[in-house]
Amino acid sequence: MKRQGAYMAIMIWMVWAFTLNSIANAELIGHWKFDGDLTDSVATNDGTASGDVFTGTDNGILGGAAEFDGSGDSIVIPSPTLAGTTWSLTWWSFSPADSTNTGYMVASGNPSGYEAFFFRRFGPQVYAGGVTQDTNVTPRISLGEPGPYPRGQWHHHAVLHDGGTSTASWYIDGQLWVDTNAANTDKTTFTSFDEVIYVGNRKSGGRDFAGKIDDLRLFDHVLRVEEIERVMDGISGRYPLASGPNPPDGTLHADTWINLSWRPGDLAVSHDVYLGDHFDDVNEDTGGAFRINQTSTYYVAGFAGFAYPDGLVPGTTYYWRIDEVNAADPNSPWKGPIWSFSIPPKTTYAPNPADGTAFVDLDIELTWTPGFGAMLHTVYLGDNFDDVSTADGGLPQASATYKPDSLGREKVYYWRVDEYDGVATYRGDIWAFTTPGAAGNPDPTNGAFDVQHTQTLSWTPAENASSHHIYFGTDRETVKNATSDSPQYLGNRSLGSESYDPGQLDWLTSYYWRVDAVYDTDPTPVKGLVWSFTSASFLLVDDFESYTDDDAAGQAIWQHWIDGFDVADNGAQVGNLFPPYCEQTIVHGGSQSMPLFYENTNGVTNSEVTLTLDSPRDWTDEGVGQLSLWFRGRSANAAEPLYVAITNEGGAPAVVAYDNVNAARTDTWTQWKIPLQNFADQGIDLANVDKVAIGLGSKSGVAGPGGSGTIYVDDIRLYR
Repeated sequence: MKRQGAYMAIMIWMVWAFTLNSIANAELIGHWKFDGDLTDSVATNDGTASGDVFTGTDNGILGGAAEFDGSGDSIVIPSPTLAGTTWSLTWWSFSPADSTNTGYMVASGNPSGYEAFFFRRFGPQVYAGGVTQDTNVTPRISLGEPGPYPRGQWHHHAVLHDGGTSTASWYIDGQLWVDTNAANTDKTTFTSFDEVIYVGNRKSGGRDFAGKIDDLRLFDHVLRVEEIERVMDGISGRYPLASGPNPPDGTLHADTWINLSWRPGDLAVSHDVYLGDHFDDVNEDTGGAFRINQTSTYYVAGFAGFAYPDGLVPGTTYYWRIDEVNAADPNSPWKGPIWSFSIPPKTTYAPNPADGTAFVDLDIELTWTPGFGAMLHTVYLGDNFDDVSTADGGLPQASATYKPDSLGREKVYYWRVDEYDGVATYRGDIWAFTTPGAAGNPDPTNGAFDVQHTQTLSWTPAENASSHHIYFGTDRETVKNATSDSPQYLGNRSLGSESYDPGQLDWLTSYYWRVDAVYDTDPTPVKGLVWSFTSASFLLVDDFESYTDDDAAGQAIWQHWIDGFDVADNGAQVGNLFPPYCEQTIVHGGSQSMPLFYENTNGVTNSEVTLTLDSPRDWTDEGVGQLSLWFRGRSANAAEPLYVAITNEGGAPAVVAYDNVNAARTDTWTQWKIPLQNFADQGIDLANVDKVAIGLGSKSGVAGPGGSGTIYVDDIRLYR
């Protein structure tokens, strides 16, 4: 007991010391908005322009921006004083869609004329690096090329450098693109701003940037992801919430005790700690989830004298929350996000192949993650579920792998692994897989979501089967155990008829189905895997996933959405000029969206694309009452008004315009919800809608300036 107490004292002292050392004072020490000038809004480090840099008041993503023409323009900013070598630098950039410029967006100079670090365009990508103070050859640090970086759009950059760990990372549009360990001795100059900050070029010149830079900020700490999001939204000031959970959210924690720690919010004086094994308890402060108000930023659980004194329970997920408290602030307390960690179960998990895997190679080696504390594993494998389920007395092994002696084609195999931890045996779940030749390729795919309510089931037949039995229902176990005498049995399907129409499906319901292979040579069918899908909570108008580049087969998007090709008063073009016709990078859901180019110039005042509906035509079905679509524009677009129009066959269109004339300049995915009554009030028969159109311009009934641009549309749906 004394030994345990000494261990606990040392452990808690180490946690306390580490936590105190990790707390940093988070400050914005430089902010250049470029809203018509080059002033530093938080200090006195104003910039000085060279060349003909233009700073507007409404040409940026957050007000004004600095514009560079790629020919000798730059901004020089005296470097703010940093207390250490830890910092974050953020900015917005825009490069014209047709530009091939490879100039420097931001750099820091040193007395020898070379870069302490730089961030530049490089073809379709971006690149970061630095050089020594006496040579322009040896890189001091490289964050590399973080991937495609489309021009013609605003992008946000956040570069973070931690001087304590000598690591750097680069976030683009709020997502971590690349990071690197910068600990070797040839990378020291990356850690500080040696002389000045250059915007749009470098100290020695010759790397002229063409485009716009907006909202440059310098911080004296490593930004959290939550802070980056606030910066992207243009929010200034301190971040009040707890962040940086340790262990990270969703961690699998292989121990029965834990030390929770976090980075405190910038205004916190103390912290309310919530911990429990039910999400709702932690979220709603019920069930004893509140543990303590304290000033320290760590919390121990799983030891005597702490929460869960008997230890954390294997196989359990725990949830925790930190509310930041400052009695002097009327906004206190600040409710924090809910984080979680899980203790591994005593049973095996994460099998490979995963449960339900189809067409597994015949020489597969089975693997799994051992249960918590497991010492020995006993494997049972066979092609009969009941045999595997009732098996006992197998030979234990130390390795968490198993190589079957032989597997046959066109089989369904079941397997189970029991764990022994030196005290007890823990029975494992039964997993299943198929080998090549078995019935498979279910449509909808196994685990599919948002399946439409008129879905027909289909599959590929087993190689040597004469027919197939099909089972269908809303309970997995019932379908798994069903026989030909069960109500879930839907009958036998002969070869060549591997499909079944289950009729109208309920909304937002999970369905399960099974296909058994029937053989003339064996009276007992081979029981198939249980597949599942979940029906949608909407009627789909178009998600753009069905279009291909095969215009010969009539599958191109422009063959369905009709644009302004050869129409004098319609400036719309739908789809790219060359394959892929659909947009496959800027998408909201799935893998494709619709690019809509508009050109309201030279006497043309409207651009519109129109889809003639096959289904759904009844926009009253299932009580739907709302049309929803997602759109995204570009900040450089002309601010032409966006609208949707629907028509009955042979009738006049009913038009609804978006309530913000700058919709086309919104460069984030935005959902637009339109009450269907807005169309009905204009005389549309919602029970028989013939066409839906999307456009920009005068047809909206809202005055616009004219001009051109590109928007993207995705996931057009009808909701209740």
